[in-house]
Amino acid sequence: MTKPTKRSYSFDFKLALVERFLAGESATDLAVEAGLSSPVLLRTWAQVYRREGAEALRPKPKGRPRKPDAPPPVEISELERLRRENERLRAEVAYLGKLRALRAQKQR
Repeated sequence: MTKPTKRSYSFDFKLALVERFLAGESATDLAVEAGLSSPVLLRTWAQVYRREGAEALRPKPKGRPRKPDAPPPVEISELERLRRENERLRAEVAYLGKLRALRAQKQR
């Protein structure tokens, strides 16, 4: 059995239904005709439309908003990149040497 998912509706679809509802058609009849899960959804859209206007019916972007004016990534010189890589490799060699010594000690 699949879990019901939250359905999203287009701006034009919502606006058309809200306008018909505000013109006097029944919320229940409109909900059945449009295949809405409940007439309460249509009433909620109508409240939002009355309070904030038609633009409030547009879908909202999902996720976390982007960071405004993030500084561009700093490019480093090739010499600096090679120095960092060299440092990382030295640390890796030191780690592997210690690991090898510990294993040799454990085998004794």
